[in-house]
Amino acid sequence: MTADTPPDPPTRDPRERAAESVIAPDATPPLLIEALLPVALLVSMLAASVAIFGEDASYGPNQIALLLAAAFAGLVGMRRGVRWPALQEGIVQSITIALPAMLILLMVGALIGAWILSGTVPYLILLSTHLLSPQWFYPAVCLICALVSVSIGSSWTTAGTIGVALVGAGQAMELSPAVTAGAVISGAYFGDKMSPLSDTTNLAAAVSRVDLFEHIRNMVWTAGPAMVVALLLFTFLGRGSADSESTLMQLLEAELAAEFHLGLVTLLPLAVLVVLSARRYPPLPVLALGAVIGAVLAVLLQRDAAMALAPEGMTGVAAAFTGAWIALFDGYESSSSAVEITSLLDRGGMSSMLNTIWLIMTAMVFGGVMERTGLLHRLVEALLVFVRGSASLIMTTLSTSFLANVLAADQYMAIAVPGRLFEKAYGDRGLSRLNLSRSLEDGGTLTSVMIPWNTCGAYMAATLGVATFSYLPFLFFNLAAVGFAILWATLGVGLIRDDRDHSDVVRA
Repeated sequence: MTADTPPDPPTRDPRERAAESVIAPDATPPLLIEALLPVALLVSMLAASVAIFGEDASYGPNQIALLLAAAFAGLVGMRRGVRWPALQEGIVQSITIALPAMLILLMVGALIGAWILSGTVPYLILLSTHLLSPQWFYPAVCLICALVSVSIGSSWTTAGTIGVALVGAGQAMELSPAVTAGAVISGAYFGDKMSPLSDTTNLAAAVSRVDLFEHIRNMVWTAGPAMVVALLLFTFLGRGSADSESTLMQLLEAELAAEFHLGLVTLLPLAVLVVLSARRYPPLPVLALGAVIGAVLAVLLQRDAAMALAPEGMTGVAAAFTGAWIALFDGYESSSSAVEITSLLDRGGMSSMLNTIWLIMTAMVFGGVMERTGLLHRLVEALLVFVRGSASLIMTTLSTSFLANVLAADQYMAIAVPGRLFEKAYGDRGLSRLNLSRSLEDGGTLTSVMIPWNTCGAYMAATLGVATFSYLPFLFFNLAAVGFAILWATLGVGLIRDDRDHSDVVRA
């Protein structure tokens, strides 16, 4: 391998290969108006869904809107010659891409239920309320999640573990759950982008055919100032928060002490998960092991709480075992009579994630039909018309990745599809592919969590218990990073010319 020849990845990610499938060979390419019609229908139906059903829109109405838009896109494709078997293959392939995410969702649901019952989450909540001042809570949450995410390389695992506890701690301090969720996600996504363990970071580098660590160093141009802006804004929002213990905090401490046996040993599941994740073990078995350890710990340490979940008439170890089993599939249910406590603790279980999986599946059906009929490819081609120079190319890449997140509902597609389509355009303009890989992360990875039906947006909303549009205004890191990407492109700052010399940074 020479310095002027970036390495090809030894193996191709199956999600990347899936993203390359296009319109069936016997079909005619669609017109732009045909590609725009399903999008217009989807946007109209989603707007009507929110207007009619409000906060309940994601519990069925949005899913119907996605399926109807997918059916319309399928009819457009069949009119152009795409056969039903090709459409069905596209749908199955699209859902297959999202299957790992759906399995992780189920396992995170089980983990949350087990970790609440084991005392892991309650103890983390208590530690956070005692160690973190309300005035500095938001920036501290952002930093903590960034450090954890850099260590383990996963924004999802960070949010599903320490993030859940921090949102609960924020509620105990009577702070905004939406701002806390924004701080959790901002920190988690900073760490996800800057970690060599992250799957999206590796995928962006592989698709662009650049060195992983050069890609990470180049992302500092947008991620660095964005993190500074995020910390400043979270610090500003925390000003004026009372340092004295709230009534809810006092109630929480009393109720948790009565319901659980808390101590350092309850952090064992978290320690195991962090160590195994940092050593690059696959996330699904690591989460499963974390849930099992939590359930075992619950039987050993929290026998009364576990027995309270069991059916009436059961006693002893059998009741405790049954209660732990119930926590895994149906979550935890507090015995407290205080609504403030039950709102914090009554959650988790695989069943709590089923609606989110329903939303992801219908979104992937729509994305699969749009991709297999060539409608998504046609929309991306239309965006290339606006490319006139380096700045417009980068902004078009950002826009295309965001559009793919909206239409394909998956961040991997939002990285892989534009990455393959725009690689030649960057070379034609003498730009290093490092500019492409950074733009794919800024436009694909960071915007995925802003869309309610995207796998990432749906996951964060379900895991943290805060609606996507509620935490969206407080995604300071994600929004600022995209803003800096646009600003640097406009000014010509941070652009790298020619793959042979990645240190040749062009400044305006």
